[in-house]
Amino acid sequence: ITACYCFGALLLVVASICDLVSSIQLGQDSGAVLSRPANSSRIFYGVMFDAGSTGTRIHVYTFIQKDPEELPVLDNEMFHSIKPGLSAYADMPEMGGYTVRQLLKVAKKTVPRLEWKRTPLVLKATAGLRLLPSEKSQALLEQVQDVFDESPFFVPDDSVSIMNGTNEGILAWVTVNFLTGHLYAETRETVGILDLGGGSTQITFLPKSKKTIGSSPDDYIARIDMFNSTYELYTHRTCIKYLLCHVIHRPPYIIVLLYTPGLEWRVFKSSCLPKKFREEWSFGGLTYIVSGKPDGESYVGYKLCYQEVLKVVKDIVHQPYELKDTSVFYAFSYYFDRAVDAGLIDRTQGGMLEVRDFKKRAKEVCNKMSKYRPINPFLCMDMTYITCLLKDGFGFKENTVLQLTKKVNNVETSWALGATFNHFQNLKIHR
Repeated sequence: ITACYCFGALLLVVASICDLVSSIQLGQDSGAVLSRPANSSRIFYGVMFDAGSTGTRIHVYTFIQKDPEELPVLDNEMFHSIKPGLSAYADMPEMGGYTVRQLLKVAKKTVPRLEWKRTPLVLKATAGLRLLPSEKSQALLEQVQDVFDESPFFVPDDSVSIMNGTNEGILAWVTVNFLTGHLYAETRETVGILDLGGGSTQITFLPKSKKTIGSSPDDYIARIDMFNSTYELYTHRTCIKYLLCHVIHRPPYIIVLLYTPGLEWRVFKSSCLPKKFREEWSFGGLTYIVSGKPDGESYVGYKLCYQEVLKVVKDIVHQPYELKDTSVFYAFSYYFDRAVDAGLIDRTQGGMLEVRDFKKRAKEVCNKMSKYRPINPFLCMDMTYITCLLKDGFGFKENTVLQLTKKVNNVETSWALGATFNHFQNLKIHR
């Protein structure tokens, strides 16, 4: 028991370790710092690095626990990011380590010096490092490990790793449902999450119908133990077949739609792009060319664009049984960014949309490409892709509500908080 008390700052979910806490409760304040309990006697911290493809982010979480018999409260998140991501330093791993060392300054400023040795330090890498040759990704991870080992923080044995892609969706679901208070409701009502990244799309939710579980492939169902409860989730990450998501870093990577038979394979044309548009990318020593179809107005527009997108989406995105009758889903990443670009939501506030709102704006953008080209020449393609993915891919109704946001209670809605919970739940602490 004494050992557990000494390392109480590390135990975010301590029921499985010394039965001090049965669950975690979120405070109700909507600001960056949630209401601090009166006479709080314990403050503890966790540091999670998200090493993504476009940047490296640090999340420093502060938790409060009045005493061992009461529930911890998430008090604050300090967030900072730096670009580019670690994968940009594939040939200069020392520079990758340097960026992490710079971000560690945020943790040192946030966590009191007396708590450093009891505050765990973790980095999980995602798509950027997954796409690198193993020897290069390993060299980067070793540099990060050296930086961690030199730091004054607590460094667990598995503190630096590449995260399985499917786990991103599961842990993001934990984060969102924790922040919205759904994990602690007796009704077990939860919200689903939708993530749209560079080369993939992710959906995760807690099924209400046994038929959803029974009709889904086994590897689409994941069990997770969290906060003294077991959740059987539907979760699937799809990388659209034949996408150049391993080649061209332009979200959401549906450049495959632009392929024109008979042309050299790195030249692509599409009805989803302005007719006089042409752009090149160079990656891995190869140059890729994309353009609109300049032959006339009849070759562009929403209808033709949708037909191109549908060829990619259909038959490769599994439709869960119950989504036609589902409740609210939280959507972020490129769902959020493209809704902002299309003027559907405010970049700061986010907002609630129905699937039909994406469809309506996609038609407007595609049928007036010249108007939206200065904003984003790919907006027609992206909005049509999102519409098709939601309707014909996942099978949502047009009146399904989507909550688009980057934060809940001013805490980032990424997988990082869920990963922090999961990591510490599995920690085995020894003196």
